Amino acid sequence: MKVLIADPVSSAVIKELQNLGVEVDDLSSLPKEDLIAKVKDYECMVVRSATKVRKDMIDKMEKMKLIIRGGVGIDNIDVSYAEGKGIKVMNTPAASSASVAELVIAHMFALSRHIVKGTIGIKEGKWDKKQLKGTELLNKTLGIIGIGRIGKELIKRAKALGMKVVAYDPYVSLEDVDMVELDILLKDSDYISIHTPLTDETKHLIGTDALGKMKQDAIVVNCARGGVVDEKALLDALKDGKIAGASLDVYEVEPPETSGLMELPNVTFTPHIGASTKEAQARIGEEVVRIIKEELL
Repeated sequence: MKVLIADPVSSAVIKELQNLGVEVDDLSSLPKEDLIAKVKDYECMVVRSATKVRKDMIDKMEKMKLIIRGGVGIDNIDVSYAEGKGIKVMNTPAASSASVAELVIAHMFALSRHIVKGTIGIKEGKWDKKQLKGTELLNKTLGIIGIGRIGKELIKRAKALGMKVVAYDPYVSLEDVDMVELDILLKDSDYISIHTPLTDETKHLIGTDALGKMKQDAIVVNCARGGVVDEKALLDALKDGKIAGASLDVYEVEPPETSGLMELPNVTFTPHIGASTKEAQARIGEEVVRIIKEELL
């Protein structure tokens, strides 16, 4: 059996698969536009978020039985079309949940305590102690939109920090969290963290209307999917002082195009690194190997 690695994975994954007698080709460094010509000879393909598996690529898959997304969301794969062609699509949703939840907390601290401003100031020889008065997370309300695995991990960490947690999810209900309507969450939360997939229903969920319902000192964190937040509306809300700040790990276009958001001092950025920890990568690798063993060997 032949496995195509389309996006970088742990070297341990490749080694373990080879030990199982699987032929593995690591094509993660290949330009994405050249990948489509390679897929016809493989029974399995492993992707992360960078490779987009759309209809044109799927149509070139002559032997493909399984596409594995190493991570949570599968919106970079045309799942229904692949399954219509008899190709199974699977992911590793639990492997990176803790890492993403921790990144949300890190962004909340970084913005609330001016970590980036302080770091840059010190490096420039400044001592802006009086200008960098921050806010505590203690007793603040965190509104979580979407209660999947990551949302649940975030709840545990937020409660440990002494935060009040409210949540909105039209498909899930938890007994140990105050589940509220979206409008109430937007109105009452000091921090709002989004954990939904990108679908027709959630595209620009956080747009002009939602931003207008938030507190003036609210902070929006998006470590879920670019496109759930309308970046133009976010920029307008920040410039007009309608909310206090934002933290982004994901973007409508990746890498993000230069925009006014990058000029604002009250926005922190990371380059889609929610699952980019040693521990998460190891767990993702273990899940990929397990899936291949159970589904194909």
